[in-house]
Amino acid sequence: MSQRVESLTIVGGGTAGWMAAAALSKVFKRLKVTLVESDSIGTVGVGEATIPTLQFFNQLLGINERDFVRETQATFKLGIQFEGWRSPEQKYIHGFGETGKNYWAAGFHNFWRRGDELGLAESFGRYCREVQAAQADRFAIGPDSGLNYAYHLDATRYGQYLRKIAERNGVIREEGKVTRVDQCKDSGNILSVTLDNGKSVDGDLFIDCTGFAALLIEKTLQTGYEDWSHWLPCDRAIALQTELTGDPKPYTRAVAHKAGWRWEIPLQHRRGNGIVYSSEYLPDDEALNLLNHSVQGGLTSEPNKIRFVTGKRKLQWNKNCIALGLASGFLEPLESTSIHLIQQNILKLIKLFPDSVECALDRDEFNRRADAEYRQVLDFIVLHYRLTERSDSPFWRHCRTMSVPDSLAHRMEQFQETGRFFLEDGELFVDSWFQVMIGQGLIPKTYHAVVDEMPESELAAMLKQLSQSVQSHIAKLPSHAEFLKRYLSV
Repeated sequence: MSQRVESLTIVGGGTAGWMAAAALSKVFKRLKVTLVESDSIGTVGVGEATIPTLQFFNQLLGINERDFVRETQATFKLGIQFEGWRSPEQKYIHGFGETGKNYWAAGFHNFWRRGDELGLAESFGRYCREVQAAQADRFAIGPDSGLNYAYHLDATRYGQYLRKIAERNGVIREEGKVTRVDQCKDSGNILSVTLDNGKSVDGDLFIDCTGFAALLIEKTLQTGYEDWSHWLPCDRAIALQTELTGDPKPYTRAVAHKAGWRWEIPLQHRRGNGIVYSSEYLPDDEALNLLNHSVQGGLTSEPNKIRFVTGKRKLQWNKNCIALGLASGFLEPLESTSIHLIQQNILKLIKLFPDSVECALDRDEFNRRADAEYRQVLDFIVLHYRLTERSDSPFWRHCRTMSVPDSLAHRMEQFQETGRFFLEDGELFVDSWFQVMIGQGLIPKTYHAVVDEMPESELAAMLKQLSQSVQSHIAKLPSHAEFLKRYLSV
């Protein structure tokens, strides 16, 4: 008879561990959930930018948004400003909303494409509320705001906030470093972990949140890793925090440099900064110097130097162990997907939670979906590097000519030649594809035939009305700083 799943042990805390603990203890009240972590082991803890899907996760946990914003020192985020990606002088914003107005047979970009050809259209971003609000530094929440948004947050504080929720739900925290992992001789399943204080913690299922160490999923189960560095050549990052100078903007900055890019993320109490680069094209000391010369405000932390290999585990769920966060893989934080991928694996686990430890069908379905999700995000991130006109450094010349996944190559060719673009079910990025492709210069050669059914005068009126509607709406919003102050004063 198969062993019923009655206990779950999470190894590692941080954002991933406490997200899992809070969500699983909320949904499965009968389940015994234990989280093992050591205060002496630090977390990477640099992921401060999110995407709108985090709102759903917080709602699942019954989190009050104002409390969350206060506790995590969060600000609001409408998108990402990409600077210097197409060319050193060019910039655009990838906003979280829909651009223009779609017709069932053809997306708005087709109407914009014809309007641009006829000299009737403004820049593509002029038709997106989130883009225009970000550029105007305006923000509001409510039924009249019509804005899709995410957060900039302190990831360490978010983990601490979730810990309180999890422990209220009955999660047991065990302090200590794992010194031994015991497996079943027959099945290879993990039976228990032993801590440096001699205590043994068992479980029916285990979740690996041990970061790059991947103590369970890799060092114990030897799952294997799929290396994607041939598509994403950056392999280093340095993060540091500075004092906040000026009001926080409602967007993340992603500024390209000669061998990668750097980020700026404004919180209520500080600014998160970092540089992502390829060590093949930029020495570590030069990268740190470049970062130090780009930041504003006094330093409030020492540089956190991170080495990584982009890719993912060959299996996210192997035997009775599920990997989350950095233990599952790493895609650089260009589109702020790290916390989202943690969240998605947690939600998949909830939907596919097994009745017994022997759960091959649930495990296979989980891995199939997780693999597809990782590859969709991979394609979207690689797109940013491949679509560049820069030739000012060896790094960017490499990116312009490098091979890309077949799935991405097909999408780029189809969009450029025909203006068509098709999404798979459940894809994370939708309008985002158009904003990035057009923002970085991939303009379709033609447009959908249905657009020619609209008289030129009607197309002109439609484009003008859409732009005016966006601008009129944004003009009524307060500044992001004003809204934040008022929002937190309640």
